[in-house]
Amino acid sequence: MEETQVKKMKLSNEGVDNEECPIKEVEMTVPKTDDPTMPVLTFRMWLLGITSCVLLSFVNQFFWYRTEPLTISSTAVQIAVVPIGHLMAKTITNRVFFEGTRWAFTLNPGPFNIKEHVLITIFANAGAGTVYATHILSAVKLYYKRPLDFFPALLIMATTQMLGFGWAGIFRNHLVDSAEMWWPGSLVQVSLFRALHEKEARSKGGTTRIQFFLIALVCSFAYYIFPGYLFQMLTSFSWICWLAPKSILVQQLGSGMHGLGIGAIGFDWTTISSYLGSPLASPWFATANIAVGFVLVMYLMTPLTYWYNVYNAKNFPIFSSDLFTHNGTNYNTSAVIGAHFQLDYPAYNQYGKLHLSTFFAMTYGLGFAALGSIFVHVSLFHSREVLNGFREVLCGQAKKSDVHTRLMKKYKQVPMWWFLVVLVVNMALIIFVCEHYLETFQLPWWGALIAFFIAFIFTLPIGIIVATTNQQPGLNIITEYVWGYVFPGRPVANMLFKVFGYISMTQALSFVYDFKLGHYMKIPPRAMFMAQMLGTFIAIIIYTITAWWLMDTVPNLCDTSLLPHNSPWKCPQDRVFYAASVIWGLIAPKRIFGPLGVYNNVNWFFLGGALAPILAWLAQKIFPKQKWISHIHMPVLLSATAMMPPATSVNYTSWLILAFLSGYVVYKRCPHLWQRYNYVLSGGLDAGTAFIAVLLFLSIQSNRISVDWWGNNVDGCPLASCPTAKGVLAEGCPAIS
Repeated sequence: MEETQVKKMKLSNEGVDNEECPIKEVEMTVPKTDDPTMPVLTFRMWLLGITSCVLLSFVNQFFWYRTEPLTISSTAVQIAVVPIGHLMAKTITNRVFFEGTRWAFTLNPGPFNIKEHVLITIFANAGAGTVYATHILSAVKLYYKRPLDFFPALLIMATTQMLGFGWAGIFRNHLVDSAEMWWPGSLVQVSLFRALHEKEARSKGGTTRIQFFLIALVCSFAYYIFPGYLFQMLTSFSWICWLAPKSILVQQLGSGMHGLGIGAIGFDWTTISSYLGSPLASPWFATANIAVGFVLVMYLMTPLTYWYNVYNAKNFPIFSSDLFTHNGTNYNTSAVIGAHFQLDYPAYNQYGKLHLSTFFAMTYGLGFAALGSIFVHVSLFHSREVLNGFREVLCGQAKKSDVHTRLMKKYKQVPMWWFLVVLVVNMALIIFVCEHYLETFQLPWWGALIAFFIAFIFTLPIGIIVATTNQQPGLNIITEYVWGYVFPGRPVANMLFKVFGYISMTQALSFVYDFKLGHYMKIPPRAMFMAQMLGTFIAIIIYTITAWWLMDTVPNLCDTSLLPHNSPWKCPQDRVFYAASVIWGLIAPKRIFGPLGVYNNVNWFFLGGALAPILAWLAQKIFPKQKWISHIHMPVLLSATAMMPPATSVNYTSWLILAFLSGYVVYKRCPHLWQRYNYVLSGGLDAGTAFIAVLLFLSIQSNRISVDWWGNNVDGCPLASCPTAKGVLAEGCPAIS
């Protein structure tokens, strides 16, 4: 940031620098300054923002179908545009066009500044990741082989993304303006923006934040070539398996990817941050809850249920998300699909019931428990916040503001009716799609209304949990469960109901996260709204066109029965989504977790989850002096392993170690170092890893150039997935007699 801009910011914020924020991490990271005169909607912002949105949308959707999918985060763009922005500021003419008229504008209003940089990143965020509804297009066209036109596909893609914008607008005052809703993950980007723009003197023998960021970026860039290509065993260093290479038991205990992961650790930033996010952004109390939940599930519940053979656990691998028959063979779902893509009941009764690995069944049970705990936990600990949030929505009651909210009052706010228009228009389009394309999508209009209601009810309580813990319990299970009972035998309808009820809430929280980032960085709200809306719309178009192009041009895309063994187009994530539609939509929960299924008793987890927060609440009342009890967060604890599978034990063990070192050891013992470097280190590791991962993929791995040696034998525990029941045979596994 230029020196004159810093002076303006200081002069415009006299009297607020001494006002403390209630959250210590925010106080240590977010500046309490602002310069309202700083240009935001500049030519540089539009050009770089739209370009980055288009590029990320195309690249991420292209890699989405790959056997090893790669996601490029907005962090890479956040770093890459800095030199380009400064170059444009130095080279583009500063001539004022139409000077003296109301249409006057300039292509170069001055130095490249932090606010236009934030908006460029908001555009990039829209292209980072993927549009979840792409799964529906893949399932309908590629797996169910049903005809689907481009226009209804585009409507599904657009409405699932935009619907969340309405929920975000309804609850933004409570989830954004409230100081208690601090969104820990956003502090990583705040710290990175400051490191890239603020001028600071380097202390003798020390480094500035931008220097430290560049060191972290270069080191992670150089290092990742080892776990990413040359020495892939670093991804999951499961050394215990080496002690007994022919023992199934030892490999079940030691495997970080297919077992309990005892002693396993990943020396790879992608292993550490893939599923739980950056461990450097997790508050210590949330980390502790996740650690307790992980230990209870992986080192207590899983071995007990497996070795006591609960639900014939030994017929299946100890850790697996596959579907099985009773004798441990893979379940052939096509054998039970009848006409009109509904369950063929006689064929199902003849073929037999569907079985899961006991670990997989227990993770669903924990999902039930987490859902039960959310309602009770929020009622006991956050009822006032929830009631106030809904009161603000219904009555327009104002929220008590903090220093950042008061600084934002200088800008024109986004009126509520803007969000309501987006919400109503998307609801109308969804109902039109459901009615006009009922034969294709199977979801009646009243089903869409139920999905809207679920998303509306859950957005605020889930938002409170995410905003304070950086961990998000999902609604995918409850939406699948509800619609599987209400409307069984229709897999496409179940997929659509899940997307409208779950993904619209997830998208809402993504928008709220961006709003909070803009709140911390003092971005004019209307400029934020414009960037989010336009970026999302551009991303939807690019994602849809790219997916359509690949489905039309890649032969046998996603069809593993027709693709060669080493094909890069096996679509693992779409296969999982399709399998879920079979489980919850086709066969339906009544025949899995209901009276006609194998796992009926798993429903008791709902009750256990509802009782768990009551025990924590009573403990606080009985032992008020034990402050650690107040940090027990049952929804986070019970949903600790919600990402397993596809996450594995090594993802958790590695994440927990680094989260403990950052959030407890360094934060407690060296708070000044933590304040200065913690989030900058996280951003540097993200950026360096992202850059080298793309480079490796495009230059080497896409050309199928590999290094064949024992160090690239990832995990090195081939027997960890073997069944241990007598008489059950599996390829590559010894027979148990």
